[in-house]
Amino acid sequence: MTSFIVAALTILSFTLSATTQNIEKAFLQNNSALLFEIFSAQNPINISLPEPIYFSDQLSNQQAYFVFQNIFSSYSTFEFYSERKSPSSDKENHIYQARWSFRDKKNNDQYLFYIFFYLINETSGENKPSKTSWKITEIKAKKI
Repeated sequence: MTSFIVAALTILSFTLSATTQNIEKAFLQNNSALLFEIFSAQNPINISLPEPIYFSDQLSNQQAYFVFQNIFSSYSTFEFYSERKSPSSDKENHIYQARWSFRDKKNNDQYLFYIFFYLINETSGENKPSKTSWKITEIKAKKI
């Protein structure tokens, strides 16, 4: 029984690590399609971003894709990295915190945010075997 629990926690940790790496890659490549793959399709996405973006709303995964497509077309990421080396999480949810540095493409102003991603462990698959993965349900940022 103990080995089963350890194996399950190892798998959850591995998928969580892959998810946070995909978030980092999406921001560094300014790629909203990579984020779309991580957005929850079963739950609304709450997004709240301060100035200069000024955005706060509850969206579907498709709407969130277009919001980030617009953000990445206006602002270019030059730094994005995890703020915590070994964050705490449980089997159901996790908060991933990172630092996001970006510049406005119009005037070259630079900004630095702490950005937080609330991830849930979501099961998908209707007629096929269930697949569990971490999905984004909330994104909040705080200007530094």
